[in-house]
Amino acid sequence: MRKYRFGIDIDGTVTCPTSLLPHINQAFKRNLVLEDIQEYDLTKALPDIDPLEFGKWFKISEPEIYATSPIRDDAREVLSEWNDRYELYFISARGSNVQDITYKWFLEHEVVYDHIELIGTHNKIATAKMHGVHAFFEDKHDNAVAIHEELKIPVILFDAPYNRDPIPDGVFRVSNWKEAKHIIEQEFAIEKAQ
Repeated sequence: MRKYRFGIDIDGTVTCPTSLLPHINQAFKRNLVLEDIQEYDLTKALPDIDPLEFGKWFKISEPEIYATSPIRDDAREVLSEWNDRYELYFISARGSNVQDITYKWFLEHEVVYDHIELIGTHNKIATAKMHGVHAFFEDKHDNAVAIHEELKIPVILFDAPYNRDPIPDGVFRVSNWKEAKHIIEQEFAIEKAQ
């Protein structure tokens, strides 16, 4: 029996944080790179674009964006290794309108999971609490801090230019899935496989 359950965000955590940029650059004739995205709100990097226009574009484009998002380096390998030890619950702000695309992406990229929940909001505390997760993986700074402070669990924050505000003890900033694995091994005193 697997003792611990992890809550895991999808976009920017399991997928590359650059996933949206090719789509934004093509649609709005830009040359944005990840370092240009200094806030989670993407409209801040496009000050001349009406946020309502951007929102309409995103709603139309999100199925293709999610279907073509590259997987983060080492995510598949680490999650596959964890599959025997932990329950993997993916909790995403994606809406139910992209449920089929999301399941297809997991299948195509061979990402293992026990449960996928698309909640349609960035407020993941209630869902994480309902599922009794013991750690959470996130790329949105305020989510990471709020989940940690409310649930008193370790949160792994995947570093990006848009989430570099200070973090409290108990939120661990990592650059990749191998670093996340190392933190989990420390936090849950897991011995490395022989």
